[in-house]
Amino acid sequence: MRVFCILAVFVCIGQFLYIFRIRKQLAEWHAFLKSLAKAPGRNSFVKGKGILADINFELNHLLEESRRQFVKLQRAEQANRQLLTDLSHDVRTPLASLIGYLESLNAGNAKDREEYLHVAYGKALDLQELTDMLFQWFRLASDEQRYVRKAYDINELTREALVEHIPALEKKNISFSVNIPEDEWPVMMDQVAYGRILNNLLSNAVKHGKCSRIEVAMERHGNRVSVSVANDGIAIPEDEIPFLFGRLYKCDASRSGTGTGLGLAIVRELTEAMSGEITVTSIPGGKTTFCISLPLCL
Repeated sequence: MRVFCILAVFVCIGQFLYIFRIRKQLAEWHAFLKSLAKAPGRNSFVKGKGILADINFELNHLLEESRRQFVKLQRAEQANRQLLTDLSHDVRTPLASLIGYLESLNAGNAKDREEYLHVAYGKALDLQELTDMLFQWFRLASDEQRYVRKAYDINELTREALVEHIPALEKKNISFSVNIPEDEWPVMMDQVAYGRILNNLLSNAVKHGKCSRIEVAMERHGNRVSVSVANDGIAIPEDEIPFLFGRLYKCDASRSGTGTGLGLAIVRELTEAMSGEITVTSIPGGKTTFCISLPLCL
């Protein structure tokens, strides 16, 4: 009986010490959590093993994830502020020009009415393109983009999309060549998204590459098909290529000119949404080639 009592005493002491250690650790955690506002980069530490160490590990994991999300939100907020700043300039310039031409027409001061109307129409188209680009980007950024994916013959779809661009390219004195096989290559894709991809790549070549020739070619590699859009314009510096598809990223001023920096980011988002990949190569004095690879329907 005496031995049993001694064991009971030791058990009680052990439980008391265990509870005391837990209360002490909880108090430390409480103080640690209160201090996070002043030192958000800190982590909590627990010596030894057991349930407290496991809880501490999960707590630190949650803290690290919260920090990553916080940094992500900060970068997104900064990017949105930069976007609004750029847009205020990109919209103001063609809008002011458009209003100026329309005011001259309205006042009857235009010497060449047709020329003024032509320029005003061009400025209106610039604003429309900018608005469409921005609308597309916000839909992607907010996950509101909805895709209707069907099996299309990508060769025929490419021909149809390119036909619309040829008159505008000829008007800019840009020669155009197409190499599209007559075979049917079915690809599961969203028709509107694919059209946007081609439009952005062609627009990028004309506006930022300042090219005189564009070449579009289709090739098949096993169970994938590639669509390449090449131009002979200003080469992209090698150190710029890794960042080319980033949001709001613009190359050096000599190549980029004006723009939101969203066109290629949208191309990448839409391509990846259709299980595709996009790469770019640029050779000084040669060609800059954007290549999209998409899986065939087998």
